[in-house]
Amino acid sequence: MAGAASAPSPPGTEDTAARTRGGDAAGEGLYVERGPGAAYHMFVVMEDLVEKLKLLSYEEEILRRNNLKPLSRHYFALPTNPGEQFYMFCTLAAWLINKAGCPFEQPQEYDDPNATISNILSELRSFGRSADFPPSKLKSGHGEHVCYVLDCLAEESLKYVGFSWKRPVYPVEELEEETVPEDDAELTVNKVEEEIVEEETDNEENFIDLNVLKAQTYRLEMNESAKQEDILESTTDAAEWNLEVERVLPQLKVTIRTDNKDWRIHVDQMHQHKSEIESALKETKGFLDKLHSEISRTLEKISSREKYINNQLEHLVQEYRAAQAQLSEARERYQQGNGGVTERTRTLSEITEELEKVKLETEEKGSSMTDGAPLVKIKQSLTKLKQETVQMDIRIGVVEHTLLQSKLKEKSNMTRDMHATIIPESAIGSY
Repeated sequence: MAGAASAPSPPGTEDTAARTRGGDAAGEGLYVERGPGAAYHMFVVMEDLVEKLKLLSYEEEILRRNNLKPLSRHYFALPTNPGEQFYMFCTLAAWLINKAGCPFEQPQEYDDPNATISNILSELRSFGRSADFPPSKLKSGHGEHVCYVLDCLAEESLKYVGFSWKRPVYPVEELEEETVPEDDAELTVNKVEEEIVEEETDNEENFIDLNVLKAQTYRLEMNESAKQEDILESTTDAAEWNLEVERVLPQLKVTIRTDNKDWRIHVDQMHQHKSEIESALKETKGFLDKLHSEISRTLEKISSREKYINNQLEHLVQEYRAAQAQLSEARERYQQGNGGVTERTRTLSEITEELEKVKLETEEKGSSMTDGAPLVKIKQSLTKLKQETVQMDIRIGVVEHTLLQSKLKEKSNMTRDMHATIIPESAIGSY
């Protein structure tokens, strides 16, 4: 497992683009995207994560305790069920953090997901791992960031547990005694039919020569007649013969295994099931008929009792219906009266508000009439008016005096101009 030896780089930091572009006059670069294989990197990380979890015995400690299903190879790499995947991610992360030697509470179903994610990332940073991506990437429960976080926590848990690779131990092969395989002695129906067909085809292919056959039969008859005298007395031991028979008997035994695809077996099973169904049906039909008769009698009794009860309680039912009608009428009257009460209550509240306003106004007027403050204000206003009238009289006198002076000055100017326009006659004659 290569993932346990080298730590993966956090997603978003590897293959992070440099913003450079050759021949760009403005000096601005473009984002260089990651390679085509980067989209499948999280699948590799997820497969390594499953192997690491198996090394940490997560099946016994997590799956069986919480009654969860085992993880598939691409569980966190592909979106299937975001809620279930996020719960599994939080459960595994908490278990791995506890495995790594740091106490961490198991998250519950109704906990805040943002707080849970922030706690997991803080524990991941405490191990010295970088997490330069937004926490919202983990809320979906799948993706490369989820695989990265769980893989880092699994590596820290393996380090804390002290896991290390050991040399493989190969099993020692022991020489087995030669035994006659029993499977070779077992033949199926198909094999027997194939062998028969092959023998028939071989016999058809071999051409038979009658002359050769006659010669062979003549030789065999001569040999048998010559050997019959030697076979009359047997020299074979019976015990050795029985031992040889016991040794060779398993090889000569032919067992034909039944094939499930044979239609004869299905037909026999169908007949057997049919007979079982018919025998069970005879017994069950009696019980069902008896049950049907009992149910029908019970239904007849119930219907007769129902009719009797209806006849006995008919007048009570009519009284009940009349009481229901009276109750509905009383409810209608109550609703009408309740509507009138609400309307009058609203009118009363309005009148009460107007009365309060009138009371406030009368109180203000009464307090103003008994109070001497307005009279004092009137006297002060009169004195102020007198002062202003005196000042105005003084200003009017000053203005009249100024106007009189201007009129006198204008009159004097006019008389002077008039005298200046009169020319003496002596002055005229000198010209």
